[in-house]
Amino acid sequence: MSGTVVSNVFRTSGVIAATAAGINFQSSVVTGTTLTAASGNGYFIDTTSNICTITLPSSAAAGDQIVFVDYARTWGTNKIVIDSNGLNFQGQDDTYTVEYNTSGVTVNIVYSGSSKGWTPISDDVVTDVPEDPNRATQLAIFGFGDTGSATGVTNLVNSSGVIAADVSAVGTARIDLSAAGYGKNRGIFRGGYNGSGSNAITNLISTSGVVSSDVSGVGTGVTSGIGSSYGVDLAIFAYGNNGSTTNEKNLVSNSGVVASTTSGAGTARYDCRGSEYGGDKAIIYGGRSGSSTFYNLSNLISNQGVIASNTTGVGDARIYLAGASYNGKQNGVFAYGFDDSSNLNVKNLVNSSGVISADVTGVGTARRGLAATNYGGDKAVFAYGYSSSATNVKNLVNSSGVIAADVSGVGTARYYASACGYSQNA
Repeated sequence: MSGTVVSNVFRTSGVIAATAAGINFQSSVVTGTTLTAASGNGYFIDTTSNICTITLPSSAAAGDQIVFVDYARTWGTNKIVIDSNGLNFQGQDDTYTVEYNTSGVTVNIVYSGSSKGWTPISDDVVTDVPEDPNRATQLAIFGFGDTGSATGVTNLVNSSGVIAADVSAVGTARIDLSAAGYGKNRGIFRGGYNGSGSNAITNLISTSGVVSSDVSGVGTGVTSGIGSSYGVDLAIFAYGNNGSTTNEKNLVSNSGVVASTTSGAGTARYDCRGSEYGGDKAIIYGGRSGSSTFYNLSNLISNQGVIASNTTGVGDARIYLAGASYNGKQNGVFAYGFDDSSNLNVKNLVNSSGVISADVTGVGTARRGLAATNYGGDKAVFAYGYSSSATNVKNLVNSSGVIAADVSGVGTARYYASACGYSQNA
């Protein structure tokens, strides 16, 4: 059989039809360890579980053609081996081993005659479909917190903002830790207080929302700091209390590796919170440096993880607030908190340039020590906290930054929890 590879069309049965003078792609994906190939056919080879040895026809005519496709982009892990079955392959006899071990390759071979035998006319890597760097976070997680004692319980949030029931604790139970999304579709918890002091323990969150066991911390252990994503797929932890007030920071790679502690910028403080804004940047707001010195200062974080100097404050100086992005991480919202005299339900929106708006009277139960995260592509959710006691109430935030009324919560009522987004798949 001779000819060129041309576009194939599907029959109404869903089977790929052979085209005139073309390649007949087989509808069944090859997953086994061996394949006996026939001229004129195309094969999708899935080597997810094993190497595949392909035996070519023992006889061929000039112009015969066969195509092999790396179906699952796994040939770099499990290669294909081609047995030319007595015929030459690119001028070499059958004693030579022919292997393809690069992921994403499509191999198109034609028989040229007895001298050169089977000859690749293309064996190039097919590029993956480009990934949208601004693809939005869909799912989220709340974790850990204080019920009167530290807990490690977690609750997943679906793309509709529904908080799921408790998941049994993984890792060291602790309070007042930080969380951030990283790597586009994963998350990380870090730090907190476990009853014996601040720590730098981390727990990674998979794309399925599974929290890993403890990883020994890197850098200075802190409580009451901030966590936020920045750039396309990076994260940052900053500020907090490590026995004294600090403005230090730790950057997180897109593989979830926490870097050593480095000097930050701006007024050292704790009980502040962070949010993404502008698509690839972050902002820190609020906090305190002592029992009664509260701030409404803010500090912008660039898409390179650089913390800027203080920006003059806006709104009520407060602590124990929460912050999250919305509108596809273009905007942020800070809400609730404590101003040294009462719990608050005030909110402040952050525009795409990192400018914080004046106070707006909030909606829902005034409380402190709650957590917040983005979810659903363009929305946010505030949940848990302390009013006159621990609560699990939640408030959804729409894509315009409007906070909805209280919804009865799910899961263990607690405060000083943390939250982040972790998946781009709904």
